[in-house]
Amino acid sequence: MIKKCLYLNRRAPYGTSYALEAIDTVLIGSAFDQDISLLFIDDGVFQLKRDQDTTDVEMKNFSPAYSAFEMYDVEKLYVSKEAMAARGLKKRDLIVDVEVLSDSAISDLMDEHDVIFSF
Repeated sequence: MIKKCLYLNRRAPYGTSYALEAIDTVLIGSAFDQDISLLFIDDGVFQLKRDQDTTDVEMKNFSPAYSAFEMYDVEKLYVSKEAMAARGLKKRDLIVDVEVLSDSAISDLMDEHDVIFSF
């Protein structure tokens, strides 16, 4: 039975390992024929920001990994409309194509999934 899995990304991309661990977990999950969706809320929306400069944090910029998700059949990416607005981001500021959802639509999305992983 294929499980519908939602990977919830709520933290900024650098300063902790949460975002990188989420990428690794998604790629592992894709190998097991899961129905995978990713949702970016709160500071997690910064994970998708275009033109990230990681020089000051001395970490490798792993944002190009999101563009590779399509090769692993991970194509359902969603972002919070409210989180983007609060952080001054527009859809054109992001590195991948996403569906922008309101908070009520996010609640519905969460209800549709069997498993939710939070990072």
